[in-house]
Amino acid sequence: MTSQLPAVRFINPSRLSHPVGYSHVAEASNGKTVYISGQVALDQSGNLVGPNDLRAQTQQVFTNLLTALEAVGTDFKSVVKLNYYLLDISQIQVVREVRDQFVNTGQPPASSAVEVRRLFRDDLLIEIEAVAVVPA
Repeated sequence: MTSQLPAVRFINPSRLSHPVGYSHVAEASNGKTVYISGQVALDQSGNLVGPNDLRAQTQQVFTNLLTALEAVGTDFKSVVKLNYYLLDISQIQVVREVRDQFVNTGQPPASSAVEVRRLFRDDLLIEIEAVAVVPA
């Protein structure tokens, strides 16, 4: 049995506002869905990377997401949705700058960004979870 490559369409309906850095709709077919738990700025040993530094923490989070994606044989090209949880949503531009080093900015994944009061540890500034579609 041969596996079919997933087909993903990123759609921005003309009747919705023009998105900056994300797509309104990601439609996937011919693949299996992979859900990646929220990743935080902990390295392989469980040490915090970038205390009080959103850019450094975001870089580590995206590195962790890439590691998780590689565990299922893919990378950010397969990501269809990102969910961001930040302590300070006014700093979203920093997150976008790091994100753009990892995702296809021409067809970015769908996303949500939410400001939260705190994460599971007081020293964490951001958590990101991902949904990807890989060959079935």
